[in-house]
Amino acid sequence: MTVFRAAWVLPIASPPMRDGWVAVEGGSIAGVGRGAKPDAIDLGDAAILPALVNAHTHLELSYLRGCVPPAGRFVDWIRAVMAARREYPDPQDRRILGAARAALGEAKASGTGLLGDISNTLVTVTLLEEAGVSARVFYELLGFNADDPAGCVRTARGALGALGDGSGRVRVSLAPHAPYSVAPGLFTALRRDLDAHPSEVTSVHLAESREETEFLQAGTGVWRELLSELGVLPDGWQPPGLSTVAYLTTLGFLDSRVLAVHAVQCTGNDLAALKALGATVVSCPRSNRWVGAGDPPLDAFYGAGVPVAFGTDSLASVDDLNLFEELARARALAPRVPARALIESATWHGARALGFGDRLGTLEGGKEASLISVRVPVGVDDVEEYLVSGIQPDAITWLDR
Repeated sequence: MTVFRAAWVLPIASPPMRDGWVAVEGGSIAGVGRGAKPDAIDLGDAAILPALVNAHTHLELSYLRGCVPPAGRFVDWIRAVMAARREYPDPQDRRILGAARAALGEAKASGTGLLGDISNTLVTVTLLEEAGVSARVFYELLGFNADDPAGCVRTARGALGALGDGSGRVRVSLAPHAPYSVAPGLFTALRRDLDAHPSEVTSVHLAESREETEFLQAGTGVWRELLSELGVLPDGWQPPGLSTVAYLTTLGFLDSRVLAVHAVQCTGNDLAALKALGATVVSCPRSNRWVGAGDPPLDAFYGAGVPVAFGTDSLASVDDLNLFEELARARALAPRVPARALIESATWHGARALGFGDRLGTLEGGKEASLISVRVPVGVDDVEEYLVSGIQPDAITWLDR
């Protein structure tokens, strides 16, 4: 058994402890406590906490780092990404794989131990397994004019057949992209598939931009223009005339097994519906600003009682995958939200939403010993507030399991 002692221990499931310790045995947490402990490894002025959870990223887009500038409108950013991706259509291209590996290494170095990774190709599954990082990979489907939604889902499900039974460190699920890129029938088919696989969770980009809201409510604007240009807008298509949340609710898609990513444009009624349904909002504040979607209403998320997790999104829309930097941005946007709530979002809520709540996200006996230590300056009295101030990788140490 190995025991780590530090000036602070953050179990997450309970308040921070001064002068605490965590015992590890066989890769699992054997105990958490306060005070002296014989033969403990003394980390000094540091905080021990569970590894962070990046609940939404796109590792396979890491090669676009520095290639897609910030945009004033979300659709303009989307057009730039589409153009950039055409240059490297092969997902096995060495540039794509190398950039994804490097990004994964950066995420680990900044304290992330669990990721929710969106993939259109499944190339990141092997990379995550090689790195020994826990992840929920969402195999993302698009199709606004899908002729055979059920067949599309069957084909996608078949691609997951060789990727394990869904109980390991890296688990794969199916997920729709967004309401402006997925037909109602495809949403319905994906929901049926999710119901047939009760151990899985899914994800959807939701209420990200004002343009999305206009498209679903009025059927007009730049999203209609883009879909028409791409030749995927069905003849005679009519908008549902609803908010994104109301629309997906009418389709029966949303519930507690859905990660609602972004939610920047959610109204109070939308948030009340998400809370009632048990869905978790995954907020990516830095990316939202980059892509022109605007700042997420974090105060409203927490005020409505909606479970909140955090993600960085991809390196096409953020400078790094350091989730501590995401917390710092969240703190700037929502100074009235307690630091403890933000940290819970970056650990426990993210782990639970991704289906790893029984193994990760808190320091409790029997859970996996995925632990990090953060150096804390002498004199810090509010360790939670310090941890949402923007921690850099050189202050982070992974503790041996």
